[in-house]
Amino acid sequence: MPGKKDYYDILGVSKDASQKEIKRAYRKLAKKYHPDMNNGDDSSSEKFKRISEAYEILSDSDKRKRYDQYGHSGINEDDFNFDDFARGGFGGFEDIFDMFFGGGMNGMSGMGGRARRQSRPQKGRDLQYRLKISFKEAAFGTEKKITIPRTEVCPKCNGSGAESSSDVKPCPKCNGTGQIRVKQQTPFGQFVQTRTCDRCGGSGEIIENPCSNCNGTGKVKRRRNLTINIPAGVNDGSKLRMANEGEAGDKSAPNGDLYIIVQVQPHEIFERKGDDVYCEVPINFVQAALGDKIKVPTIEGKVKFEIPQGTQPGTTFRLKNKGIKHLKRSGKGDQYIKTKVVIPKNLDEEQKELLKNFAEISGDEINPEKKGFFSKVKNAFGVL
Repeated sequence: MPGKKDYYDILGVSKDASQKEIKRAYRKLAKKYHPDMNNGDDSSSEKFKRISEAYEILSDSDKRKRYDQYGHSGINEDDFNFDDFARGGFGGFEDIFDMFFGGGMNGMSGMGGRARRQSRPQKGRDLQYRLKISFKEAAFGTEKKITIPRTEVCPKCNGSGAESSSDVKPCPKCNGTGQIRVKQQTPFGQFVQTRTCDRCGGSGEIIENPCSNCNGTGKVKRRRNLTINIPAGVNDGSKLRMANEGEAGDKSAPNGDLYIIVQVQPHEIFERKGDDVYCEVPINFVQAALGDKIKVPTIEGKVKFEIPQGTQPGTTFRLKNKGIKHLKRSGKGDQYIKTKVVIPKNLDEEQKELLKNFAEISGDEINPEKKGFFSKVKNAFGVL
């Protein structure tokens, strides 16, 4: 079709433009050349039609594919009808309405259309409270008392915001509906937009004499005392929910919830990994060499444990079911004991002589060159 301008040029986008880029370009140009923005200028109206036509073709993947392959000859006359487009048949009008009236088609009706229902009272805001507990309290559970500041329903007016029930009247501006209808004349006809009433804020009611206790808000600030049951097995960062213990909702709407964020303090000897507990136990080199029965700490108290003969430094032993209780299932984790062999620093002459004799009897040298060790070092680093 000779004489017709390229659709991509009309919108000012490249041929590989994304749908998001095409829509952005269309909205910008449609707002610029819309007849209502140009006092009904004929040239603007013509440009607006061309922009709308280009958008309708390029925003449809099938039509765009045919246009890319065959140009204007691949587009049928039925592929774009401005009257249909203006009535919203292709979704274009909703974009235009959104630009001028803010918010799309929701809450808008044509001639004889029905208004949107009044919005429901909103649920109260959720609250968070960070609770510090000890390692032991997390392991075995505990009970904590806390105090939180929150908004509550005013006890005097029961949330109505009025000094008495007779002080609540229907809003005269919206006749108690909470909404007002605003007529708008456009090139496509007259439309009626439904908006929240600015007099009553959408409640449909006005208060002639506000409550003296809450100043008409229906809510008051209070400090609430709560008892928190911390279950055994909670970990650092665990979140506990207390339903309806958040801030008060609007009128009949429910309260929000309270979320307890648990912060577990570290322990001086125990370390937790999941539901297992880790602990380092010091032993001397005689106990490591000969073995011994010792007492080791657990979260439930000390227990007897037998160190086997020849235990090496860093050896880890497992104590089954001596860890933390599983939070959402039965059973417990385990405890792992890591041996730390403590070497004495201050030996007297007699002790030194005994150790030398021990080394001689066992056939060991002081600072020995183990067979094969230094040859491996030499091969690896080319030294020695």
